[in-house]
Amino acid sequence: MNLIDRAIAAVNPEAALRRERARCSLDIIQRFRNSGYDESGASRSKNAMRGWDASSRSPQEDIDRNLDTLRQRSRSLMMSAPIAVSAIKTNRTNIVGVGLRARPTVDREVLGISEAEAKAWCKKTQREFELWAKSKHCDSTKTNDFYEMQQIACTSWLMNGEAVALVRYNDDEAAFMPYGLRIHLIESDKVCSPHSGGSYVNLQQTDESTHNRIYNGVEIDGNGAVVAYHICSTYPNSSMQAEKKWTRVKAFGEKTGFPNVLMVFESERAEQYRGVPYLAPVIESLKQLTRYSEAEIMAAVINGFFTVFITSEKGTSDMPFTGFGAGDGDSEGTGDGSNYGMGPGMINILAPGEDIKMADPSHPNANFDAFSTAYAKYIGAALEIPHELLLKQFGASYSASKAALEEAWKAFRMKRTWLVNDFCQPVYEMWLVEAIAKGRIAAPGFFLDPAIREAWCRCAWNGPSQGMLDPLKEVNAATRRVRLGISTREIETMEMSGGSFDDNAEQLKREAEKMGEINALLEPEKPEPEESDGQEREG
Repeated sequence: MNLIDRAIAAVNPEAALRRERARCSLDIIQRFRNSGYDESGASRSKNAMRGWDASSRSPQEDIDRNLDTLRQRSRSLMMSAPIAVSAIKTNRTNIVGVGLRARPTVDREVLGISEAEAKAWCKKTQREFELWAKSKHCDSTKTNDFYEMQQIACTSWLMNGEAVALVRYNDDEAAFMPYGLRIHLIESDKVCSPHSGGSYVNLQQTDESTHNRIYNGVEIDGNGAVVAYHICSTYPNSSMQAEKKWTRVKAFGEKTGFPNVLMVFESERAEQYRGVPYLAPVIESLKQLTRYSEAEIMAAVINGFFTVFITSEKGTSDMPFTGFGAGDGDSEGTGDGSNYGMGPGMINILAPGEDIKMADPSHPNANFDAFSTAYAKYIGAALEIPHELLLKQFGASYSASKAALEEAWKAFRMKRTWLVNDFCQPVYEMWLVEAIAKGRIAAPGFFLDPAIREAWCRCAWNGPSQGMLDPLKEVNAATRRVRLGISTREIETMEMSGGSFDDNAEQLKREAEKMGEINALLEPEKPEPEESDGQEREG
């Protein structure tokens, strides 16, 4: 009870009781109101939370309306920020590397074929697919093979938030390529709503013929399913004088059900139709770190300049020279002595009464490396890349480096799965349909039963392996896992080298046979045993 309440209580106890009763009621109400998250993250009364007015809307409002700005800034960082370049290229190298290789693995139990038949079919199919994948004719622009397109798609996905590929067919070049399947990679900017441009996105636009809603170039029906994409003939933000035309491309073929447009992106929210750039959460942090690094570099350059300032009580006209930069070959003075510069060996003449006050910035900063490393950890945590991989610095112990590498590979494998499911596997299945239809590969029942079709379409995609920090320790660990039944030789071979155990076994068998033949040729002839003296006497 405060002083006022005490005074009221002394004069009018009933009034003091009413005040106390009201105070208790208000406290109960306040306690009831500030329950759960009201006292923590949802509080609007705490000083730390009072000015935090967070507002989240639909995925289209939160993502699509900001997507153009995010893309432009992500591309800018990709072209100018070393940490951003490292993040994207490290992902590309570990996710795709030189390319994800198809390894057909049919379900022979569903198909009712023997192991030998399944192995022979898989080998033939793999050779046929390599015929198409290794040729630049698989690219609609004839500039990349399928494995190079994987690298471009992965980089575009990370930098722009998505990779877009158009599926086309061209049978005019049968002499060079027996398959007509063509893949055409385009920039994600071309997928946009008709008559749009710049950063403005109209979320209320509808298609004139179908009356379906169009979200940033993606047309959806009443159930929220993607039915078509609207693709611009040129870049919407391009300054080149080119007529812009939009083409409506159906998302899936009516007869085959195969996608006409491959949209590779990683969804963050339900009912999200466009991808978010990989660097989006750390764009500001990367830009600030880049600016800080550039400032430190500039300060170090300036600190390396050796500049001389000469002060004279006489006029500058009495000086033998009026100022020049050593080494530039120009002895022409500044004239009025009012233009001063800094540079290697620069000499400046000061007029009478003038003085130079130089600030000591204490650059380069001794804490620059420690701060940059700490900030890289902060950025790497958001991007799921340990700072050891981000900076390519492995100074920790074996256990720490091993743990960091394993955590990074969890993210790499997840992204590889996204790329395989959205790009590689659909392309393989479309190619396989064409190969079977043209009679180059036999697959009984393929077009009759979806279950049989799925059994023929099974395929594993091998890519870069995790690598080994200590090969001896990790090989011994893999050997123990196989002996205990925790893993298999096939799995360990793929994880440690990215190869195939079956291929290795066949190669080792061939090598063993050759080495046996070689050893037989190189083995010295054994001398015949000499007869003993007793045998000679008997003879």
